[in-house]
Amino acid sequence: MSWQNELQNGIRTAEELAPILGWTAEETARHAEVLERFPMLITPYYLSLVDPKDPDDPIARMCVPSLEELAAGGSFDTSGEADNTKLEGMQHKYSQTVLLLSTNQCAMYCRHCFRKRLVGLSEEELNKRVDEVTAYVREHEEISNVLVSGGDALLNPNHILERYLRELSAVEHLDFIRFGSRTPVTLPERIYGDGELLDLFAEYGRKKALCVVTQFNHPRELTEEARRAVRALIERGVLVRNQTVLLRGVNDSPEVLGDLLSGLTRWGAVPYYIFQCRPVTGVHSRFQVPLEEGIRIVDGAKCRQNGFGKAVRYAMSHPLGKIEIVCRLPGGQTLFKFHQSKYRENDARVFTADLSPEDTWLDDDLRGM
Repeated sequence: MSWQNELQNGIRTAEELAPILGWTAEETARHAEVLERFPMLITPYYLSLVDPKDPDDPIARMCVPSLEELAAGGSFDTSGEADNTKLEGMQHKYSQTVLLLSTNQCAMYCRHCFRKRLVGLSEEELNKRVDEVTAYVREHEEISNVLVSGGDALLNPNHILERYLRELSAVEHLDFIRFGSRTPVTLPERIYGDGELLDLFAEYGRKKALCVVTQFNHPRELTEEARRAVRALIERGVLVRNQTVLLRGVNDSPEVLGDLLSGLTRWGAVPYYIFQCRPVTGVHSRFQVPLEEGIRIVDGAKCRQNGFGKAVRYAMSHPLGKIEIVCRLPGGQTLFKFHQSKYRENDARVFTADLSPEDTWLDDDLRGM
């Protein structure tokens, strides 16, 4: 099956999923209510990784809708994306980086997605004018890289990707171009099965350093097909980096997370962030791990790594910046450090916070810290 057929044959309704998971008519109807608010798409490939007999299957947890998604609370914009939007579909939060929302489509709609307000739903926030973005980047020489995201950047057709590559690679002061994509995990044939896409990466990679930032969250996602996709990118000179999200019921143990980091390092897909799951509406009640517990899990996983694996950082994407979650101090406080900041006065700032065992996030304005 081609990757296009994979998408066409993706599971989109509760009725399609019911016989696979053994849902009753009532359970099917209740899950259909969830999908009215947050759509579902699961590729046949990714669904094949699910163990339907395991009610706590970690792969299913990431792709199968849950009634918990209708729980109240949380926010649809936990990192202040609206405040950092400078042009339609273009955010400029950190001085060196521009982020583009290039599509609202993904090969799979992850249930823990932090852009649930957008993915599979709204096109209002998307970038539609590559020339305007390019002009903005040219005028701001402090920008050293552009992250083409979404949705999933590699769900754009190749001619759109070529447009981004052509326009942005011609900007002299850019060091590299990144593409945010989970297709190596959810639809790997999109990469290894598309020679045109790989040729584009090889061609433009000779002009500007290119990187695919992906998101493997569990060792069972490290399949032979996924390895083939990662290898195809690396062989074309594309850097592959991984950002894992710490997720309750998926990778919330040192052993599972440690095995994932080791497997990625072995492939050359170097992990560089473990992100705290954001308090997103439809996500927070099901997937967030308390920060105190997260530190223990991440430290335990890092102790199992070699040099590359040990370099990974545990962080949160906060409205004020990327904040590294460093450690628990002997006195009981938790130590944090700004890894990247929206405001210069916070550059590399270190601070502490008194956290309860249930705390999963920091206040937006870091009051008293």
